[in-house]
Amino acid sequence: LDVPPVRIGTAIMEADIVISLTHFKGHEVVGFGGSVKNLGMGSGSRVGKMDMHSNGKPRVTRSLCIGCGACTRVCAHDAPSVREDGICRIDREKCVGCGRCMRVCPVDAIDADYKTSSVLLNRRMAEYAMAVCQDRPNFHISLIQDVSPNCDCHGENDLPILPDIGMLAGFDPVAMDQCCADLCMDAPVIPGSQRDLEISRMKAQSQVLPKDPWRQSNPNVEWESCLEHAEEIGLGERKYRLIRK
Repeated sequence: LDVPPVRIGTAIMEADIVISLTHFKGHEVVGFGGSVKNLGMGSGSRVGKMDMHSNGKPRVTRSLCIGCGACTRVCAHDAPSVREDGICRIDREKCVGCGRCMRVCPVDAIDADYKTSSVLLNRRMAEYAMAVCQDRPNFHISLIQDVSPNCDCHGENDLPILPDIGMLAGFDPVAMDQCCADLCMDAPVIPGSQRDLEISRMKAQSQVLPKDPWRQSNPNVEWESCLEHAEEIGLGERKYRLIRK
């Protein structure tokens, strides 16, 4: 496949081997953060991170905004600002599309059209991870514990959405992510968590309940495209053999 150029941090590309240690958790845009996401997003340079996030930018519904400034306090790039009229505006040139402002808005005045951009983000993360792992030894460890509903970059994260499952280790980051996702698939809901509240909301509105815990926690996410593309470009295989110790 013809993969676009990637921009990786110099220290990563100069490494002789790659060993990743991942906290497996939920994510408000791409479903979950596992080995592929940590390798791809974590190893990207600042420009690379912006490249991966560039297709999804939040927007403000003016009629809902209360001008509280929660979005301005959580943004690391000074993209949102509350103007004299008391309404937030987001500078798209500064915004990297991380989505933190959306999660902290108390009145849901900020959203983004991630239906297409999440797939593109997933594909780019797989391509960045491929650049990190290609032509060098790599080994991966994932901890499925304290599985938060959103990315670890959120300081305001909620209760875990499912019980602790354990630690996985292997040489294939794609197989690792698929196995982690499968192990989480039938895990029970923790009462009072974001996943629990979303399930209650969907049932109350007679919506079809998603099968996986990631969509149960963040209904608009999409995660399969990352592993599909990662396998397609040769990063690894979704098929795995789980050896329990």
